[in-house]
Amino acid sequence: MCLLWTGIALFLATHSVSIVAGDWRDRMARRLGEWPWKGLYALFSLAGIGLIVTGYGLARPDPVLLYAPPPALRGIALVLLLPVFPIFLSAYLPGRIKTATHHPILLSTILWAIAHLMVNGTLADASLFGAFLVWALLDWNSMRHRSPRPIPTAPESRANDVIALVLGLGIYAAVLFDLHARLIGVPIL
Repeated sequence: MCLLWTGIALFLATHSVSIVAGDWRDRMARRLGEWPWKGLYALFSLAGIGLIVTGYGLARPDPVLLYAPPPALRGIALVLLLPVFPIFLSAYLPGRIKTATHHPILLSTILWAIAHLMVNGTLADASLFGAFLVWALLDWNSMRHRSPRPIPTAPESRANDVIALVLGLGIYAAVLFDLHARLIGVPIL
């Protein structure tokens, strides 16, 4: 569990710099240069992901059960996950979906975390999905006090909503029917 918790801490700490130390982040980006700063950010993020994947994998064979979710929640979780990829993609394909959701990456993270907490009751699951849920809620709240950083996106268009929906639902289907089992080792259906 220590590797999992270290990975979560490293990944979320890296992604929390703008929340807790935006001025410091800006000074470092100016001092190092924007691309070296982003490279360092990516390096810490990838290290966090590597530790999360390794730690989660090590925790799965000997799980510590915190709660036993009722089987009926599986269907609700699948419905809750349905908009996650279209909403996430709308951050990069701006249109009405992005406008309606305000912070699409954070909203998709919140939905993803809640859905997984509904159906997974182990300590590793609660640690991973709970930490991401708390982080996304804190970041969402911090956005009321700061401006979001611009990210590279396609030009705004109504067609982007169709692209986000079709591509997002395609990714959802791929994850549902194949990728979750192949990558995570847990079949959904």
